[in-house]
Amino acid sequence: MTHSMTAFANRTGSLGTLSWSWEMRGVNARGLDLRLRVPDGIGGLETALRAALNGALGRGNVTVNLRLSREDIAGTLAVDEAQLDAILRALDQVQERAFAIGVTLGQPTAADVLAQRGVLITGKPEDTGDALAQALLADIAPLVADFVAMRASEGAALEAVLAAQLDQIAALTDAAADAAQARAPQVRANLTAALHRVMEDVAEVDAARIAQELAVLALKSDVTEEIDRLEAHVAAARELLGSDKPAGRKLDFLSQEFNREANTLCAKAQAAPLTAIGLDLKAVIDQLREQIQNVE
Repeated sequence: MTHSMTAFANRTGSLGTLSWSWEMRGVNARGLDLRLRVPDGIGGLETALRAALNGALGRGNVTVNLRLSREDIAGTLAVDEAQLDAILRALDQVQERAFAIGVTLGQPTAADVLAQRGVLITGKPEDTGDALAQALLADIAPLVADFVAMRASEGAALEAVLAAQLDQIAALTDAAADAAQARAPQVRANLTAALHRVMEDVAEVDAARIAQELAVLALKSDVTEEIDRLEAHVAAARELLGSDKPAGRKLDFLSQEFNREANTLCAKAQAAPLTAIGLDLKAVIDQLREQIQNVE
């Protein structure tokens, strides 16, 4: 299956007052270029992430960002129950002592109790070091799986485009073979005319030299090899598309070979219909090569 190098995946999670978000993006590259931006101090995280990516990907420029954030608890208050119990016992003791000596005291309100030092405390962030590391490490496999799945999905669409372009190239190659066959009488006429001009200009004609020159002229106009190579390249490209291994590099090389044969075909055309087909071939090959840049 063809995989694209263009993909995106994200993942979020939380633990207590901590939350995080992963973001992974991929674009095309000649090799595998990993750019990892993860917070320091989380043991083994970057190593595990890099190992997972190296195992799952063959090529591509891949950027991974991990952002951590902590819920603002500066204004969060909590009751220290131990301190509250101590305050209530002290108030009860004061009330009993006052009653014993005949002094009447008003009953304290809840606000009076909460106003005592240490009853209300500000919430503190919990220590989540090991648990956070484990949670983030557990996120790596599904994150990479989502990323690879999108590369496969994008690759399937890309494969359909490439297959259609190869069909166009195959059809144009067949048309070029027909056009080359159709121009054969004209080529023979051109060679005959060239021969007559040579014989008129030269007093003594060397038959062997004439035959040699005609052979050179015929070779310069023969596009049989170019058409055969184009057909072979189409077959090779289709085989690579059906491979289960990364084929982007080989397809890129083939696209260069396609272009070389199309250029030579145009140079040898010597007929407007064949030249037009050659130009159409070059246009489709350029489109093919552009799409191939995204194949892993």
